[in-house]
Amino acid sequence: MPVPDLKQRSEVARAAVREAGALAMSFFKQDPKTWEKAENDPVSEADIAIDALLKEKLLGIFPNDGWLSEESVHERDANGADAVNDYVWVIDPIDGTRAFIAQKPHFTICVALVWQGKTQLGFVYNPAMDEFFEAARNQGATCNDEPIFVGDHNVLAGCKMLGYHDMYAHKHWRKPWPEFEISIVNSIAYRIVLVARGDHDACVNLRPQNDWDIAAADLVLHEAGGVCTNRQGAPYRFHGRGGKNQNVLAANPVLQKKLVRKFEEFEPRIPKNAQTPGGR
Repeated sequence: MPVPDLKQRSEVARAAVREAGALAMSFFKQDPKTWEKAENDPVSEADIAIDALLKEKLLGIFPNDGWLSEESVHERDANGADAVNDYVWVIDPIDGTRAFIAQKPHFTICVALVWQGKTQLGFVYNPAMDEFFEAARNQGATCNDEPIFVGDHNVLAGCKMLGYHDMYAHKHWRKPWPEFEISIVNSIAYRIVLVARGDHDACVNLRPQNDWDIAAADLVLHEAGGVCTNRQGAPYRFHGRGGKNQNVLAANPVLQKKLVRKFEEFEPRIPKNAQTPGGR
């Protein structure tokens, strides 16, 4: 089956994400109501409002598409879409809710269009920084309409890494990591697209990630020339049913392979569903 035309969906999604960004900023630094969906899993009224706006804008025009969102996950297939063969919108209204609540500008709105297990369109918008990342499969990636590409640093030593200090200092590494710069950014999607733009060389996160956390950013990185896999080096397949892809190793192709090999040195091997260091 050939890939259907994405032009209309791209235009509609781009406008919807922009509008969602404006809505996010109307709540930002205004002390929105917050609560916890589960332990250590905060949500705000802004998350809910953005989710509703995106659902109205996208399913209002494409009512037969599937829907998977962090904030309305249980409604994902209410319209009967086939999560494997049909279009499915995969949404994170605010990735980095902790940063949003803490009034830090490290949060993003993530919208991906998945078809046959692969992201076809990806939008990652940080409205606080006015950084609009987008990609279409086989058409490259941009930030604010300018082409972006991963950096060419290809060794672990001296690289600019996005992650958490506790992971690199963990006692179970057979060999210590070389010296490099570590930066912390709350949103995993934002971390991945910063690698895509070449601001940082790599992003590592070992805690399981949902499809909505990474589906959009994964395509942006891919189209910018990078690679994002789990720690075993396996690429992602997004099913539109909320599956977890376990963890994230993102970098340019050469450095990313070295990251995968480095994680073979971790003892004991990290169980598939373990609570691991290096994630927030």
